[in-house]
Amino acid sequence: MSKKEEYEKRTEEYMLPIVEKRGFELYDVEFVKEGNDYYLRAYIEKPGGITINDCVDVSREMNEILDKEDYIKEAYIFEVSSPGLDRPLKKDKDFERNLGKKVDLKTYKAFDKQKEFTGILSSYDKESVTITFEDGDFTFSRKDISMIRLSIDF
Repeated sequence: MSKKEEYEKRTEEYMLPIVEKRGFELYDVEFVKEGNDYYLRAYIEKPGGITINDCVDVSREMNEILDKEDYIKEAYIFEVSSPGLDRPLKKDKDFERNLGKKVDLKTYKAFDKQKEFTGILSSYDKESVTITFEDGDFTFSRKDISMIRLSIDF
């Protein structure tokens, strides 16, 4: 397991009880380097949306654990936020929740001379995602998908 994976896994383990007792969901945790800084980011959500106070409460409680356990060796910035409207679909529960909804999908390689698609998420499994277009269904291998998220129309 990489250092990044270890940090994310341990953070999830510590955060789950914190968010669950509030009735929230832990959407994702990531440890990334941006420029010269490392960031430990936790994304939380709840029906009706997350507020700034929700983020502050979770952050304060988790900061106590981070200070006590001190399992991340690098200096980092800890952030708690909502995943936002344009959140990527990553886990099976994300796909399940959004079945029948319009999604934007990008691929690493071109299919029919294009890499960006918009259609209805009709099914998924561990290896593939099926999108319904006006002219039929197309199944993409998950390994070919660089990004998939809800389509937002303004």
